[in-house]
Amino acid sequence: MTRLIVTAMRNEAPYLLEWVAYHRLIGFDRFLVYSNDCDDGTDAMLDRLAALGLVVHERNAPVGRKGVQWTALGRATDHPETAAAEWILVADCDEFVNVRAGAGRLDDLIAAVPGADAVALTWRLFGSNGVMAIEDRPVIAQFTRAAPFPCHAPWEASQFKTLFRAGSYRRLGVHRPKAPVPGRAPVWVNGSGAPLGERFAREGTLTWGAAGGIDLACLNHYSLRSAMAFLVKADRGLPNRTGRPVDIGYWADRNFNTVEETSILRHLPALEAALAALRADPVLGPLHAAGLAWHRARAEALADSVEGLRLLTRALGTERRDLEPGLARRLLMRRAALREREGE
Repeated sequence: MTRLIVTAMRNEAPYLLEWVAYHRLIGFDRFLVYSNDCDDGTDAMLDRLAALGLVVHERNAPVGRKGVQWTALGRATDHPETAAAEWILVADCDEFVNVRAGAGRLDDLIAAVPGADAVALTWRLFGSNGVMAIEDRPVIAQFTRAAPFPCHAPWEASQFKTLFRAGSYRRLGVHRPKAPVPGRAPVWVNGSGAPLGERFAREGTLTWGAAGGIDLACLNHYSLRSAMAFLVKADRGLPNRTGRPVDIGYWADRNFNTVEETSILRHLPALEAALAALRADPVLGPLHAAGLAWHRARAEALADSVEGLRLLTRALGTERRDLEPGLARRLLMRRAALREREGE
């Protein structure tokens, strides 16, 4: 059974090997990676991983006004790797599938939802854990404090990515597949295996309230990492929202350090062994080290600017708390009304 991850990457050199090694470890066997505008050697690392048969690497130049991520997904929809897959997930390099069922592998999740065509993997937002520097240690080991579950605000805490059965949809999407195959009504479940209803076959990007569930699986979202790493991310911007900045608001929404969440660490010993093997490669090892050095130097340069230092100092003093559920629901309904008014 072929399980494929599709992703777009730019400047992820310190984190790339861990992300690939981890997802191979839990049962993904194919990786379709689109890179663009890399300054830190991510593209060279992907070339080497491709030469080793571990990923398929495509360079991605945006077309027209589309963002690079949407351009990549458009191209991936027609790629032979997508056509050959049986299960597909679109995910980013800061997102780790955390299967909580069984031994923590995709086989365990798929076996637990035998009638499902799509599993909504709700984000579990992880904060900075008070880590300042860009460290050369696994992300899943450095950042172990997260938002509570359920988390009622911000609404990003209820977003998800979708593991779905190939052949049920015609197009890929950032959070969910698009355009159900005519004549099919794909069956959706949440991360606890509970049915999400017919509406999710056509629309829906939040698993808020009763739709939430993470008993079988969720998506650990390390969107901040350390404070210095956040400076580099803010400088790079978002892959699918070129006009939207990564700023103190982005940090404040996501910097939850409320509860200790370590279930993913059962894979850490095997992950560290797999990482050591990849870094022992005579090409990947030096490229990883060079990419790490680039990120550290870039973070220091940004922190030496007035704007960078302002962002850093504000971030270090900001930690997120959840909202009371009733208030959060009223705000979420207001957001839905605004989106409908604006025609989103």
